Amino acid sequence: MNGYDVIVVGARCAGSPTAMLLARAGHDVLVVDRASFPSDTLSTHIVHAPGVAALRRWGLLDRAVAGCPPIDTYVFDFGPFTITGSPGTAFAPRRTVLDTVLVEAARAAGAEVRERFTVSEVLVEDGRVTGIRGHDAGGGGVTERARVVVGADGLRSLVARAVRPEQYREKPRLLCGYYAYWSGLPMDGRFETYDRPARGFAAWPTNDDLTLVIAGWPFREFAANRTDLEGNYLATIGTVPAFAERLRDARRETRIVGTAVPNYFRKPYGPGWALIGDAGYNTDFITGQGIQDAFRDAERCAAALHEALTGDRPFDDALHDYQAARDAHVGAMYEFTAEVASLEPPPPELQRLLAAASTDQEAMNGFVRVAAGLTSPAEFFSDENVGRILGVTS
Repeated sequence: MNGYDVIVVGARCAGSPTAMLLARAGHDVLVVDRASFPSDTLSTHIVHAPGVAALRRWGLLDRAVAGCPPIDTYVFDFGPFTITGSPGTAFAPRRTVLDTVLVEAARAAGAEVRERFTVSEVLVEDGRVTGIRGHDAGGGGVTERARVVVGADGLRSLVARAVRPEQYREKPRLLCGYYAYWSGLPMDGRFETYDRPARGFAAWPTNDDLTLVIAGWPFREFAANRTDLEGNYLATIGTVPAFAERLRDARRETRIVGTAVPNYFRKPYGPGWALIGDAGYNTDFITGQGIQDAFRDAERCAAALHEALTGDRPFDDALHDYQAARDAHVGAMYEFTAEVASLEPPPPELQRLLAAASTDQEAMNGFVRVAAGLTSPAEFFSDENVGRILGVTS
């Protein structure tokens, strides 16, 4: 087949790193996106320590976080007690910055990047994906072919709609989250979250001396609360008077925006296609795992595709292992995130455990490592670790 080795549809946090890694490995790659860069997108844009490590491995960290303050302390305020610890350094670069760095890195690696390119059709011949059809900003129709088409095009993935992959472990929308950027709200390197009955909010620093403040409530309240987003947003923050007082001294610089997302896994490969990032797996944004999950997908999928394209392994074998590794890594966090996103009061045994952890720095560090995606919830909530925490404080 004439054409590219790989076409990547979507050039943000999953697509550009995949294109970059494949191009660095010597493959002929085209990556397309309907956006131009720099441009923003709806995102909490927190990059926990595993994502920071990926940017460092790729040689992109300094550029990606230039002008963005480091986050060294995580604070989880549950009302009766607070858990504070350090899981390593995180950053929250604006997507106008981060995505542009990733796109430029893909281009520098040798991938062909086409911005403002809209894909209108995924080409399928004899049950196999063979390319794309679309148009650039000028409207000219273009057909491109490839050995593999990778969908990195998010929740509403055109590639996923075309190939109709198996979808499993689905959960409904659980949480409505709305955020804005504030000036005059110093965070001193802190990632702060506040958990109250049926409400939650969080704040962390980003570029340009701004702070992202996000507030949420259960999805069942979506219709009732949408008519007064600002009022409900401020009322949620008002459940913690001390933080609300800090916010009164700040200035909101942007409008309030937000969303609610479904939770699912999709089979991420088939004849001539693969899915990465939100196109292949999505979980609620309340734990902020999306960017590092996208980076991890990029590394694993690019490695699997490299094995398949070079003939080192059959395509199905290599991509099956990519799926298995993805599901094993994120499975426990997926369930943990859904529990947190429900905004239901923790059951009594969990409240007892977290209260006990709040008096033990080692346990607090263990919990914040879960929040940062460094430790699996299955490990932290194991019988052995729970027994240690409760035993230490009994």
